[in-house]
Amino acid sequence: MTSQSSQSTYYVTTPIYYVNDKPHIGHCYTTLVADVAARFARFTGRDAFFLTGTDEHAEKVVESAQKNSVTPIQWADQNAAEFEKAFADLNCSNDDFIRTTQPRHTEKVQAYIARMQEKGDVYLGDYVGWFDPSQEEYVTENVAREHDYKSPVTGRDLVKRTERNYFFKLSAYQEQLLAHIEKNPGFIKPEGRRNEVLGRIRDGLQDVPISRAVDENDPASQWGILMPEDPTHRIYVWIDALINYRSAVDTDERRRYWPADVHLIAKDILWFHAVIWPCMLMSLGLELPGCVYAHSYWIREGRKMSKSLGNFVDLPTIDAYCDKFGRDAFRWFLVTQGPMGANDSDFAHSKFVEVYNADLANGMGNAASRVSNMIGKYFDGACPDPQGRTTWDDYDWPALASAAVENALARADEMDLPGALAEGVKLAAQVDGFIHKTEPFKLARDESKLPDVGVILYQCAEALRIASLIMWPAIPDRAAEIWKRFSCDIDPARVSIAELAQWGGLKPGDSIVKGDPLFMRADPKEAAPEPAEASA
Repeated sequence: MTSQSSQSTYYVTTPIYYVNDKPHIGHCYTTLVADVAARFARFTGRDAFFLTGTDEHAEKVVESAQKNSVTPIQWADQNAAEFEKAFADLNCSNDDFIRTTQPRHTEKVQAYIARMQEKGDVYLGDYVGWFDPSQEEYVTENVAREHDYKSPVTGRDLVKRTERNYFFKLSAYQEQLLAHIEKNPGFIKPEGRRNEVLGRIRDGLQDVPISRAVDENDPASQWGILMPEDPTHRIYVWIDALINYRSAVDTDERRRYWPADVHLIAKDILWFHAVIWPCMLMSLGLELPGCVYAHSYWIREGRKMSKSLGNFVDLPTIDAYCDKFGRDAFRWFLVTQGPMGANDSDFAHSKFVEVYNADLANGMGNAASRVSNMIGKYFDGACPDPQGRTTWDDYDWPALASAAVENALARADEMDLPGALAEGVKLAAQVDGFIHKTEPFKLARDESKLPDVGVILYQCAEALRIASLIMWPAIPDRAAEIWKRFSCDIDPARVSIAELAQWGGLKPGDSIVKGDPLFMRADPKEAAPEPAEASA
């Protein structure tokens, strides 16, 4: 139905997350976006692979482990499990969860670095430069000076380091990368991020250090993957981490997924993914990803989230929202209201309730309840006969439904997931408007009009069935409940949306169950749900 359906595979990744602490809304957001993208791809019949995981060789991990009197691997094990659980609790459908301490990854990292060495793209040299301990990355003199020798991300002091390192010849690939970005406008999204990267590349690329010398007096320097054939150096955490995207699929069973269609990341790690990683792939002779998509950040109630303010949307807060509104509602809010563009998004409770009521409770939920209630009242819960009619006045339902599906898939193909899901909301709203216009509840007072009522309600129910298909990637639990109540045997993993969205899927006579409200209306005056820990 779109360019998606013409391609056989789809590979989407998230960043792999530091295990120095537990996950929060930022980690969950990126992973949920990837989940919805993967679900849309699968629903078009593509062979999708969705990867997430944890980045475990950071200095911060060693520091956190020391503070908690455990070894780095014990700390990594503990927090990696927290990430896996958090993503599972949010019903993320990732096909793999990679950890950079796993042999399947560490062995590949050494093999790839060795290949780059053999090509002459990795060499030993001396480096003097500015290091950002809070981000564990080096920054250029220009960037350091521009930010008054503070971290561009955290504002903390930069540290002047002099080290003997292995370097990667990033400069050798400047023109090749520049040509690729200019030839492929969709390689970096959104547009503002692309322009940012192009500006920095045109300032000139410098070779980058990719290792740290091992110091027996510094535990942090002893945590990581050794350079090939050189036990005195460990591979820099960021180089190690980037390689996960390839190491996870570099097997006979998975190699067909390469290259990745989308690397989903936050804007703070754009440079590594849009510049260093593509140049590494060029060195390795591998195809580049289709798109590096760098989203913005979440803030809370109009303020930047920080530990000092204690306003992070952490796991207990996420659990509280899921307990109160349902995990599908939380998924819906994050994916439809999240910072996919250039601006940050606000996790404000009032906004959450507004979106929840508008899209879910008063939108799809209310429309489904109205239709199923009337079918129960006027047709004893049996799906009415449309009598071969697919239009009513100016409502051409097959055309409306087909356009909604086509538009949704086209938007999903461009990573406009909020826009894709909005097509389902729009279709449900058209059902509501249709009921308001035709007033089947009034027609039903005249028994001779019941056949017309049946036509109207069939068209409403069938349109809602198709709207639920569009919304399924974000609300899989509630969509499945709609299908169950409408006696639909739908398996998105088995049948594509193109087939399922054909008009006429509901069969006259099949049971239509009323059931409890899919989404209970929320009171805007009610306070935000409190985490269990806070209320204990």
